[in-house]
Amino acid sequence: MPLVRISLMKNRPNGFGKKVGSIVYQAMVDTINVPVKDNFQIITEHDNDTLIYDPTYLDIRRTDGIIVIQITLNEGRATSLKKALFNTIADRLHRELDVRMDDVMINLVEVKKENWSFGNGIAQYA
Repeated sequence: MPLVRISLMKNRPNGFGKKVGSIVYQAMVDTINVPVKDNFQIITEHDNDTLIYDPTYLDIRRTDGIIVIQITLNEGRATSLKKALFNTIADRLHRELDVRMDDVMINLVEVKKENWSFGNGIAQYA
């Protein structure tokens, strides 16, 4: 049930954001047991006025190649699975799209199952 928001700077090759989304989705399927077809993403491109980041927070060197990934999902997954997800996403983005691992920021937002409606005004999991 994840909802994924991916934010990146403009001026990437055509289709780059969609490729990032595919990598994130496959990593979720492979590491945290997200069901097949459970793929909902919002991908936005920004300029320096709308994607703001600190280039050295926590001594991590970030560039305008930064990709911010926020995943809202049901609560309850073990920390070990979350760590595996973070590593898998960063590694695959690096290997497949040549994204610097320093430029991959991921945030998980955990919610209770009753906080979702997938359509028709119904809380399908409540």
